[in-house]
Amino acid sequence: MASRNQNRPPHSPSHKKAVAEEIPLDKRRRIGAERMDRLGTTGRGRTPFASINKGPETNTANDVGGADGSECSTVDFTEEAVEALLNKKTKKGNPYDSKKKMDEMADYIKELKRCVKWFVKEKEKLQSAFESAEKKCTDTEIEMKNKIEEFSETISELRKANSSLEERIAKEESCKMEAIECHRKEKEARSAAQKVRDTLSTELEKVQQEKLLLERKANSNEDLYKRSQEYNMSLQHYNSRLQSDLESTNESHKRLEMEKATIVENLSNVRGHNKALQDQLASIKASMEEATKQKDVLVQELNCLREELKQIRDDRDRQLGQVKALTDEVAYYKEITGNSCAQLDNLTIKINALEETCSSQREQINTLQQQLAAEKEKLKMADLSVSETRTSFEEQNRLIHELQDRLADKEFQVIEGEKLRKKLHNTILELKGNIRVFCRVRPMLPEDGVGTDMVVSYPTSTEALGRGIDLLQSGQKYPFTFDKVFNHEASQEDVFIEISQLVQSALDGYKVCIFAYGQTGSGKTYTMMGRPDAPDLKGLIPRSLEQIFQTSQALKDQGWTFQMQASILEIYNETIRDLLASNRSHGMDQTRTENGVPGKQQYTIKHDANGNTLVSDLTIVDVCSVNEISSLLRQAAQCRSVGRTQMNEQSSRSHFVFTLRICGVNENTEQQVQGVLNLIDLAGSERLSRSGATGDRLKETQAINKSLSSLSDVIFALAKKEEHVPFRNSKLTYLLQPCLGGDSKTLMFVNVSPDSSSAGESLCSLRFAARVNACEIGIPRRQTTSAKSLDSSRLSYG
Repeated sequence: MASRNQNRPPHSPSHKKAVAEEIPLDKRRRIGAERMDRLGTTGRGRTPFASINKGPETNTANDVGGADGSECSTVDFTEEAVEALLNKKTKKGNPYDSKKKMDEMADYIKELKRCVKWFVKEKEKLQSAFESAEKKCTDTEIEMKNKIEEFSETISELRKANSSLEERIAKEESCKMEAIECHRKEKEARSAAQKVRDTLSTELEKVQQEKLLLERKANSNEDLYKRSQEYNMSLQHYNSRLQSDLESTNESHKRLEMEKATIVENLSNVRGHNKALQDQLASIKASMEEATKQKDVLVQELNCLREELKQIRDDRDRQLGQVKALTDEVAYYKEITGNSCAQLDNLTIKINALEETCSSQREQINTLQQQLAAEKEKLKMADLSVSETRTSFEEQNRLIHELQDRLADKEFQVIEGEKLRKKLHNTILELKGNIRVFCRVRPMLPEDGVGTDMVVSYPTSTEALGRGIDLLQSGQKYPFTFDKVFNHEASQEDVFIEISQLVQSALDGYKVCIFAYGQTGSGKTYTMMGRPDAPDLKGLIPRSLEQIFQTSQALKDQGWTFQMQASILEIYNETIRDLLASNRSHGMDQTRTENGVPGKQQYTIKHDANGNTLVSDLTIVDVCSVNEISSLLRQAAQCRSVGRTQMNEQSSRSHFVFTLRICGVNENTEQQVQGVLNLIDLAGSERLSRSGATGDRLKETQAINKSLSSLSDVIFALAKKEEHVPFRNSKLTYLLQPCLGGDSKTLMFVNVSPDSSSAGESLCSLRFAARVNACEIGIPRRQTTSAKSLDSSRLSYG
């Protein structure tokens, strides 16, 4: 150790004591044991192993043989003794004296066992000493790292404190400069105040002189007495203002003097504080230098400990090599001497294990036989219970199937009865020849006002269920009955289901007309068009067209082929507009002109002998799919005339008419049908007092109300069965003449607003709808022709 540590820097006794106290006790013991190991193996040559540790544990290795009860419990083994024991040879004697040889071999084996036990114990001691030394070194390194980190943190904190002190000194300097600047400005303000005071005094003298002059003028000129008096008063006010300004200037001067004294006092305090901060900065710098010196010393000690740890590890590797060699030799001799004993022991163990296994297997067989008998009894009981449960379950299933069959029969009877009721009802209406009327109530909207009660109700009696509606106005109830009433919760799907059979009639060869009537904002356009982009909110027009195309595709299997043509127009201010024309103009009537001279009106309405309605020069488009019609509807919706009123943000300002002409041919039966589907969204009726229409909106309102009034006159004439029905009073009634007075199937939707502010208009709409429902028209006829007249009918139809 002296040769290895001669280049190490000397340590003071106090430092060694401090380092020893910082290292844990188990680490110190481990390092001490390793040092003793090195002394025992390298410094003294063939020193006995038992003399490595000279503590209370010295005699523990000597007691290894005591466990066997031998007399060699205090024997110490040296390296020479171990080598002699391993190189020991048997003495030559009587080769037939096996007992003597066995005794010698037994003694030799006992000696080897004692040597092995001693060697194992010494190995454990060395291992524990090495582990303690290694743990001590690692703890020392961790402790040194922690101290270095603490010192570095202290240095960084001192640097931060130094920078903060420098910043405070800079701030104090800036405050000092600001105080000096403030003092200079105060002097300037004081001089300026003195100048203002002198100026005010001179102005006061001038004012007094002017006052004397004005008094002289007032005595000489009596006509200007009143003006001079007013001017005198203004001068007095001005004089008083100047005096008040002078007083305020004096007060500000006093305040500046007080602020100056405060600033001077603060400046002295700042100087003292600056001096104290400089002293504190010097002490911090000194402590930082001392901490840096301590850090250097600790780094040197850490380097020395690392070198010592490296040497300890080298010694440990050498000791482990020796231990491994001795262990291999001992294992070899144990293998030679213990093969026979091990085989005998193994055979004995195997026999005992087989006997135990046989006895345990016999017990398990008996236990399993008992369990098998018990399980058989349980299985018999379970079979009996399962058969009973299965019987009851089959009985319950039979009852359930019977009840389900009865329920299905009853439901089928109800459905068939409802279908029969509808069919009979439709047959009665067709025989009666009247117009069917459906009523739909829109839900309350946010524009109607929060907390507004609905003025409509629905009777729940059996006769009026789903067909009656009551309107409450001014405390009086007005009951109405129609073919069908949809409340405010009805969906678009519910409404379409009721008219789906009517739409089917168009494919069967009937002329069908569905139009919506009601006041502005009652939901007519929503009922007819809805929102095509939302599947659940589509209106009657897109749903009807989807049904027609789906049914026409399904009828192809029966030999039917359909050709369809669509046209869309609007009646705006008693003028027909083609919504599918590419060169149409919104602002004027579409008329033919020749050399700049206005000609006859372009679109004229004509009715042929078969009751078909034709509009000359109207754009008619051949359609083959729902997508084509959807694009046409979008184009027409963009071109339709709409406007904003006080009653509706987007009010329809025209009557919208969609016409689908259907021509079907059955190749198997050579039968042809011609059907027409008219879907009409009328413009909303409105009162000028509520809509607030002016200008163009006023003209539109007047034209709308006039056409709806003409429709009312036609309905009343039909109800009274008058000889002359005024269809030609408006373009709308003339266009609907085959639907109102011909042989088509006609359905009117009357839309009602449930808010109390629209009760009057809703009552008028319901009364008009009741009169429409009472009108009698011709019986609908199906238009069919033979295949021979197919070409001629196509020409007349197109």
